[in-house]
Amino acid sequence: MRMGGQMGGASVTTQNLNVLKVIPEHNLGDVITVELFNDTEFVDVVGTSKGKGFQGVVKRHGFGGVGQSTHGQDDRLRKPGSIGACSYPAKVFKGMRMGGQMGGDRVTTQNLRVLKVIPEHNLILVKGSCAGCNGSTVLIEK
Repeated sequence: MRMGGQMGGASVTTQNLNVLKVIPEHNLGDVITVELFNDTEFVDVVGTSKGKGFQGVVKRHGFGGVGQSTHGQDDRLRKPGSIGACSYPAKVFKGMRMGGQMGGDRVTTQNLRVLKVIPEHNLILVKGSCAGCNGSTVLIEK
């Protein structure tokens, strides 16, 4: 598959295609392997966190709800409560914690220790957690 634009001069046939910063010892279209990390002790791993869909305030922000199930509180156990004043300021301030889309964000985990680099299988073993589901693509930075 030939591409124009930034990848115009490289003949690349892969699904995981990223435009990276310029590495002086590499040319356009070169395959970058894990041998780049042989002398590296710590790396940063960038991934996309698991998407959890539309979530309420209890799961998304850790609200406690109304706090009681009696004294007239029949259907408000997981509700956010009041979100602002009445006639003044007559608006909801930006950044008010409410229910909404949770997950699916770009997350960087910094300073993960490199345990082992296996060049024959193109594997790098790091100690710690990386964002994303099993089989997802991550970006490893020095």
